[in-house]
Amino acid sequence: MTTPSDPSIQLPNESVIKANVSSALDEDVGSGDITAALIAEDASARARVISRERGILCGRAWVDTVFTSVSSEITINWHARDGEAITPDQTLFEVAGPARALLTAERAALNFLQLLSGTATLCQQYADLVEGTSVRLLDTRKTLPGLREAQKYAVRCGGCHNHRMGLYDAFLIKENHIMACGGIAAAVAQARAQQPGKWVEVEVESIEELRSAMEAGCDRAMLDNFSLAQMQEAVELNANAIELEASGNVTRETLRPIAETGVDFISIGALTKDCKALDLSMRLLD
Repeated sequence: MTTPSDPSIQLPNESVIKANVSSALDEDVGSGDITAALIAEDASARARVISRERGILCGRAWVDTVFTSVSSEITINWHARDGEAITPDQTLFEVAGPARALLTAERAALNFLQLLSGTATLCQQYADLVEGTSVRLLDTRKTLPGLREAQKYAVRCGGCHNHRMGLYDAFLIKENHIMACGGIAAAVAQARAQQPGKWVEVEVESIEELRSAMEAGCDRAMLDNFSLAQMQEAVELNANAIELEASGNVTRETLRPIAETGVDFISIGALTKDCKALDLSMRLLD
């Protein structure tokens, strides 16, 4: 299995990647590629994939799995690794094998590479905006259905960080949970009792609610739509007692001022929700 340029960035489990690819091929190939069947069954071909724009490469493992799932006779020669910067007209990889198989695999492979590279590229752009500060930028659960682990991997390749993976691995107690449980203290107490050892985060909408969350013993407070002045007040009040995460209405323009308030994290749904697929192209070689 391919590895990213930064060895500390862990790929999703191979079974996850295979499941992603299987689903993509099922919806694309269906009962068979009738257009590729126009080509002689014994014909071989070579192709190269290039980037049409600048960005951060991400998705090699998915590309490899697509091609080898379609045909074990396909070989791939990569010229860049996940997490590396790529430029227009750069050859990303070359592929060779049965012509039918190359063309059948093309779209599914490029869909993964374009989406994940686009996600990583957007994340790097955001990370660059807070360079020199201590804040860490977090993704959210606003991911494409079925591709959460893939997109969260792309977030890491782009220099940002992951929030919880889903509803099962950490508590995020929001306004409706607080109301239904009877208050912040009650919600945190129930979380500790039901799932000891699980991370507990509480969304707060005021300094008063932040005090309540701190007193309840949560691990992190999410400052929901706080003004810059309120964030600074929260940081001073907290005095590093728990972690603080800013969230809501975060834009490229407001990102650095928020980081400079001293919060530990900023969560941004746009990292995975608003990404634009990188423009890539595959061409057969003579």
